[in-house]
Amino acid sequence: MAKPNKLYSVLFNKCPRCGEGDFFITKSAYNLKNFDKMNKHCPNCGENLVPEPGFYQGALYMSYAFYVAFMVIYFLIFVNVFPNYLDYFLASIIPILIILTPYFYRLARRSWLALFITPESKKTAS
Repeated sequence: MAKPNKLYSVLFNKCPRCGEGDFFITKSAYNLKNFDKMNKHCPNCGENLVPEPGFYQGALYMSYAFYVAFMVIYFLIFVNVFPNYLDYFLASIIPILIILTPYFYRLARRSWLALFITPESKKTAS
């Protein structure tokens, strides 16, 4: 396997160190019982995915940034494509953000950890 990529690991629920082990227990952010359950260690390389208590408080700021970026892009698309229907933008933004909450939660946690972990170089054959 080639060197793991941080962007790949963030987008596809993978360990930022090895790029193979799953970060969250379930693949889907919309599993109602386990959307927030994450592995404490990477099942593949053993990397600690919970470095210290309170580590993921910084992910709150990343989540906020994702929400703001999404709302700005959504607004710009709406203004340029449907300029006469801005009331629909206001009516649709809250339900859409509620639906995206589990996805942004997971994305923010994976992004936050990826900032602090360097991907390992190509594995040697064991």
